[in-house]
Amino acid sequence: MQDLTPIELQSHLKNHSPLLLDVREQWEWDKCHFDEAKLMPMGQIMANVDSFDKAAEVVIICHHGIRSMQVARYFDMLGFENVINLKGGIDAWAKTIDDSMALY
Repeated sequence: MQDLTPIELQSHLKNHSPLLLDVREQWEWDKCHFDEAKLMPMGQIMANVDSFDKAAEVVIICHHGIRSMQVARYFDMLGFENVINLKGGIDAWAKTIDDSMALY
């Protein structure tokens, strides 16, 4: 598992096309999100974990990086091979990379 800052992730995304998995709730997603991301709230991950390819690269996103870290550790424990946590979450991304994203 990797823990990437927004700047590191921005650089990584220039050469990679991972699944962007947003584990926030719908109301948070409605405020701001990555257009390419898939929303699956953290509470639904366990029931749907088999729908993910363990070999595919996945970047897990939440508000501040805490929920995403928990999901990333869970995926890592299950044998997922390419898991990345967005350190600081979408809040850090909005403050560092994309100031057009709403803060909440």
